[in-house]
Parts: sequence; C-alpha cells; structure tokens
Amino acid sequence: MKNGLLILTCLITSFMSAQSFSGKDDQKLQIGANFQDNVNGIVITYDYGLGENISVGLVTGYALNLNNGLEADFDNRIDLKARFNANLGNVLNVSDNFDVYPGINLGLKNFGGHLGMRYFFSDGFGIFSEFGTTFAKYKSGRLSPAEKIHNQFTANIGAVFNL
Repeated sequence: MKNGLLILTCLITSFMSAQSFSGKDDQKLQIGANFQDNVNGIVITYDYGLGENISVGLVTGYALNLNNGLEADFDNRIDLKARFNANLGNVLNVSDNFDVYPGINLGLKNFGGHLGMRYFFSDGFGIFSEFGTTFAKYKSGRLSPAEKIHNQFTANIGAVFNL
C-alpha cells in the first residue's frame, strides 16, 4: 500500500511539474509522422527558446510513401526549413503542461506558416500536433505533382522531448 501511494505521489508530482515551454534556453525535439495529399512521411523539428515566448528552430521532413502513382526524386521528397515560433502556453494559461505555438517558416521550397500544440506528460516527454501551409512558393506557375510535396497543407503528429 505504501509503495502504491509513493508511486501515485511521484506520478502526480511529475505531471504537475511538467512544463511545456520554459523560455530562454528551452530546447525541444519533436519526431513524428507527416501527412499530405498523396504523401506520408516523417518529420523532425528542433526548437530553441530565445525568450519568454519566442523560439527558433529547424524542421526537416522526408516523404516516404507516395500514393496514386506519384513519383518523386530525393530533392522533391526532402525539405529543410528554419522556423520562428510564438509560444503562447503561458499567455493562454490553460495548463503548465500545454503550449500552443503559431509560427512562420522559411524553407528550401517555400515560405509558410504553422500552428502547433504540445502537451507534456512529464518533464521530458509529451505529444505534439502541428498543421502547416504554404504562403508563397519559390516556383511560380503550375507545379508538377512531385513539386507539390512540401508545398501544400500538412499535418504532423508525434512525440516531443525536452532536451
């Protein structure tokens, strides 16, 4: 019985002390699945806190599964972007474990934006979801089906880790 109470106390304490974004020098690593029209892949992001509500980072994605006869070379399957986030968890004050972060990104293929959410179960581990879209493509005119990869609405979901 004592062991059960000790474990329960530790779990509650870890949930209460989990913090989604701690400001300056905060570091997050996210690894997840990426979903696009006719494409599924992986996504990895890294964010570094510059201030109380601001972070910068990198995001890369690679298209693994191409559907409906879509064919693409390596350069169309991969993307790399620099990103800027406004971490609004403490402004919204929903929970110390929850963060919402709208942001913009500048990549190899376009300029775009994203809206993400993180929830931490402990000090080091949580889940995230993120939605992104393109504001401006580098190539004007009509894109080939392969060029539309990473140039359309995306949805990501996965695990987030405090570093």
